[in-house]
Formats: sequence, C-alpha cells, structure tokens
Amino acid sequence: MPHPRTIPPIVLAPEEQVTLDRLARSRTAPTRRVARAQILRAYAAGASIPSIATQLHLPASTVTRCVKKALAVGPLRALEDSARAGRRRRITPEARAWIISLACQKPKDVGGAPEFWSEALLARYVREHATAAGHPSAAQVRQGTISKLLAAQDLQPHRVQYYLHRRDPDFDRKMVSVLHVYEPVALDLDPDDGRPTVRWSYDEKPGIQALAAVAPDRPPVPGEDGAEQATWHRDHEYRRLGTRTLLAGIDLATGEVVGIVRPRHRSREFIEFLQALDARYAPAVKIQVVLDNHSAHTSQETRAYLATVPNRFAFVFTPTHASWLNLIEVFFAKLAKQCLRGIRVASVEELESRLLAYLAWVNADPVPFRWQYRPESAEPPEASKDPAI
Repeated sequence: MPHPRTIPPIVLAPEEQVTLDRLARSRTAPTRRVARAQILRAYAAGASIPSIATQLHLPASTVTRCVKKALAVGPLRALEDSARAGRRRRITPEARAWIISLACQKPKDVGGAPEFWSEALLARYVREHATAAGHPSAAQVRQGTISKLLAAQDLQPHRVQYYLHRRDPDFDRKMVSVLHVYEPVALDLDPDDGRPTVRWSYDEKPGIQALAAVAPDRPPVPGEDGAEQATWHRDHEYRRLGTRTLLAGIDLATGEVVGIVRPRHRSREFIEFLQALDARYAPAVKIQVVLDNHSAHTSQETRAYLATVPNRFAFVFTPTHASWLNLIEVFFAKLAKQCLRGIRVASVEELESRLLAYLAWVNADPVPFRWQYRPESAEPPEASKDPAI
C-alpha cells in the first residue's frame, strides 16, 4: 500500500498544462528545464515522488525540491533557476565608485596619453594605480570586471556623440525670424512699406573637388546566372584637379535655384550673386534673403555694394552656429546625393559645367521645399526680422 502524500497536490491551469507538455517533449530546451517540466507534469497527474524519481532516474530529493518550489512560486516560475547570492564581491564599494569616476574623466586628466578610455586601458590604469589611490581591492581587476561595472552604470567612455552648443544668446529670436521667412507664400507684401517681396535662401558650398579617373569605369554586364558584372567597376585611384565653390540660392516660393560656380567665395563672388538676383526683378520688388554669418555677407565691400541699391535687399541671418536652419542646405544635400556622389571629371571646367547642368535640370521641374517647424511653435521674436544691412 503506497504511503499517503505529505506534500499537497499541484493543480495546473490549462495554459500551464500546455506549456509543461510542450517543454517536456522538447529536444532543444535545456535539460534541466525539460526534467523539471516532466517532474511537475507527472506529479500533477497523481504520480508519487518515488515513482517519478525512478522513472526519470533522478534523486528523490531533486524531485521533492522541484515540487515544493512549484507550490511556493508557481509551476512556470519553478522551471527557472533561483537567484543565488554568488561569490562575495572582492572590490569594495569605494573602489567601484573610484573606477566609475575614472571612466567619467579623460585619460589625459589623470596623467594618461590617450584621448578616451577603452575597457582594456581603464583596467590597466586601475591595476597600476589602485593601491596608491587607497583601493587595493581593485589591484587585480580585469577587463571583464571593468566591462560589467561600466554596463551597470550605462557608461560607454570609448564612444563620442556630438552635440550642437548654442552660442548665440539671441538664438530663439533669430530662429523665429528665419521661420517667418519660410511661411509658404508666393509673393508677399513687406509689412513696413507695402512693397512686393520675394524670399530666398542662400549659402555657399565650397571645396567641391574635381576628381579625375585614372582608368575608365566599367559598366554593369547582365547575366542570367549572376556570374556577370552587376555593378559599375571603378579603379580606386584618382587625380585631384582642383576645387570649385557653388554659390546658390533657392526661391522659397517656386523652388527655382540660381547659382554661380567660382574658384573662391569672397565678397566679390557674393556680390556677383546678389547682382544676379537684382537683375531678375523689377526695381520695386524687395528681395529678402536668409543666409548665415559668413564674413563675406557683412564685409565692407558688400556694404558698399548694398549702398548702391538702397532698400533692395533685406538679410535675415541665421543664429550663430546654426546654419542648419538655412533651407538651402536641404538642396545641397540633394545635390550631393544626385550629382556629386562619386563624380569623376576630366577638368575643373567640366565640373563647372556639370554643376550648372544640374541646376538647369532642377529648374526644369522645380520643387519648393517646405520647412515643417512653424514660428508659432517657438517664442515670438522681438522683431519680425533682422534689419537690412
């Protein structure tokens, strides 16, 4: 006659029964989880602990512990290993805090040569200086321990993320002034004098390199079996022929681009661009231009030219160190992707012609760019725009 149970029975919910049945038959799950599922399934079906131990070739004590754990925490949680205390920490809390403080400094700040820590460099520094710093418990630390300490604090001192520091105290006011210019209008009236106003965004793209190939490019060759040439092939060598600067502006209402290509971008080239804009419109039209704080835009030479066309131009400057607010940069990104990426030319003159041909191609079907961030989302400025120069 079997002995009566001294341990209460286990009652499985339907979803628990399904999980245990699936896991008990698994060929890929860890052995310990499979064995625990088989124990709990058999015990819930009414089998005794000795019979389960005999059937599964396990010690009766192992079966008893598994059943008691399931009664205490639930059948599914009993499948997992319980958390253990583990080995006592050898590194004191003070030493750990010291290591973290080192990770938050640059190596040069503590007498090292590198710019940033790697885990190996930090571990080496800790081993060499732990005793002198009063933390002998960290004198034998290894890179793996350093990795765990940094991960626990979510620190990655070997990596750099760039940010944009706001240097202009009038950033918000100037930003809103620029955003007001970007409001979608085709032909506006200036609120001060009622003159018709056109709006442009201007900037320079300097240092466009004229690179010449030393061997001809090989075109793709189709092939049904995939063995032919699927991409363009190009020799990795090239020759530098010089650089050119594109000075360009975009009509915010129509998307039309006006540009000139020159070897440099000084005040005289900027004035040449302004003269090109001036020739496009009747004298009664006011030309409002968003541009950055380049010295050529406020130089004595530029001011002298503006004095010859009084009240013709109104400049709206982007905040200092915020050229990303200039919408023409969106066009430059499009230019780089569609025209300049991987370009090869035979001369700088060919580069100039290719740039001008691209502008003509864009102007054949211009697309206005729309700035999504609206002025009402920011604080109102003290003035609607910067005064004209």
